[in-house]
Amino acid sequence: MADSDKLEQILARLDSGLEQAMQRLLTFLAIPSISTDPAHKGDVRDAAEWLRDELTSLGFDADIHDTPGHPMVVARSQPGDARPLLFYGHYDVQPVDPLDLWDKPPFQPEIQDTPQGKVIRGRGAADDKGQLMTFVEAFRAWKEVHGALPSDLILLFEGEEESGSPSLRPFLQDHAEDLRASLAMICDTGMYADGRPAITTQLRGLVGEEVVIHGADRDLHSGSFGGLAANPIMILSRALAALKDDNGRVTLEGFYDGVEELPDALRKDWEALNFDAADFLGRVGLKTPIGEKGRTPLEMVWNQPTAEINGIAGGYAGDGFKTVLPAQARAKVSFRLTGKQDPERIRQAFRAHVESFVPQDCRAEFHPHGGSRASVMDTSDQAFGAAKEALTSEWGRDAAYIGAGGSIPIAGDFKEILGMDSMLIGFGRDDDRIHSPNEKYNVESFAKGARSWARILTALR
Repeated sequence: MADSDKLEQILARLDSGLEQAMQRLLTFLAIPSISTDPAHKGDVRDAAEWLRDELTSLGFDADIHDTPGHPMVVARSQPGDARPLLFYGHYDVQPVDPLDLWDKPPFQPEIQDTPQGKVIRGRGAADDKGQLMTFVEAFRAWKEVHGALPSDLILLFEGEEESGSPSLRPFLQDHAEDLRASLAMICDTGMYADGRPAITTQLRGLVGEEVVIHGADRDLHSGSFGGLAANPIMILSRALAALKDDNGRVTLEGFYDGVEELPDALRKDWEALNFDAADFLGRVGLKTPIGEKGRTPLEMVWNQPTAEINGIAGGYAGDGFKTVLPAQARAKVSFRLTGKQDPERIRQAFRAHVESFVPQDCRAEFHPHGGSRASVMDTSDQAFGAAKEALTSEWGRDAAYIGAGGSIPIAGDFKEILGMDSMLIGFGRDDDRIHSPNEKYNVESFAKGARSWARILTALR
């Protein structure tokens, strides 16, 4: 039977089995696998065991691997002569607070009718259990039609993504030979716009820093000491304000080393997306883009590095008024990185920048909060073009290569530790309310997501 005939049978199986697939997902969603809360440690393990058992029932060789934190679920299909692929997702979920803002209990998931169509409502529906199960349902339908699972697959599902993945890098390093494939598939992303599928081909890296400026050994009366004693808030404010020049460029020494210009072909693709910055900002009560002069909006959110102040505190900010020079001031600052920027060089440049503003009898204290490089995928790999065509066929709209302003460190870890690029394809939507009350995943995203993976698998076999 021709591959096209087999594919049509797989797609038909997915359609006819959609109700049962959604019931399986609802069962999975009912497990409160909150990785950040020690009280739910047993629930996280229950979710890992549920997933292992589900994969075993399909014919995968599936095991739970304990870590210092939560378990990894690793599964394999039979070896063959196909291109080895690794599929990654996470089965842990975010906390549900504030609980009183949920319309329904977050771990009593259900299918709901909404003006925008049917949705799967519950914590983890979009991030990432629903997306992860699009993989699993595609594999299930494949086996029902072909009589066997696709060969040469490795599945890696972790239980700590929502708590920073502390066990992931050591696990990859310890099991590198067993996990290495030719390409990783990551489902923890979304579409460019409702109904338009996308492959994320570049992710920004991240550096987080907290700085504390220490001045006098106590808060001082501003009438007695103002104008003579150092004010940590003033010192910190000057240092932070000097992070950017009048053109919106970051001023740290060597900051742009490794930043690469957008390739012409990708620039044309992005221009064709017709991104409306005013509409994008209008959704959050703004309308005027800022940033580096001479850059397009999509360049600024996908292809250019950033420096942002995420929080600042010091002195008295309660009701009324208190005239003090504070003993200390603090700020949290993050940098999004692109190209080949080195996180540690950025960190050291920031520290040197702040130190240059600190008087001799004051001091700066620094606390690192993570660092990861940017990831840029090699789209000349024929798999990217094949996947793009498969997505276009399923959704009836041209799939787009897009960037992401955020950071998904696992893609960088796969590149650094396992030596392979990642293909990031997910079917989340902007209104899925991930990390928020009333999280949902559109039934269309779930159904067509599984169909999309069936098409991609067929194209890559």
